[in-house]
Amino acid sequence: MRMQKKQFRIGELADKLGVEKFVVRFWEKEFNIKTNRSTGRQRYYTEQDLETFKQIKCLLYKEGFTIAGAKKKIEPDGKTIIASQKTTMEDEPQQEEFIQQCLHVQRQLLKLRDLL
Repeated sequence: MRMQKKQFRIGELADKLGVEKFVVRFWEKEFNIKTNRSTGRQRYYTEQDLETFKQIKCLLYKEGFTIAGAKKKIEPDGKTIIASQKTTMEDEPQQEEFIQQCLHVQRQLLKLRDLL
């Protein structure tokens, strides 16, 4: 049985998360995640860092939190998330209306592009 790797470079971490490297850097900055660095300033991430980034990805991509909402959700003091910090729409008719509005804006943008 092989031992799992204990540290990851940014490319490896991004691959494991299924995101681009710039997303990892952005989350690192936004969520104030301190990483280990080599003498050459290369970032190294631990298994714990991987779990933290997985939690961030889940909050943002699956649960629909904003950056501000996700920050509050993972803070250790357990602050409650208010509804305005979630971006998901629970009400299906509102979702359909939103989709229709987006399609309308897209059509308008295409017309504008054709005029230019």
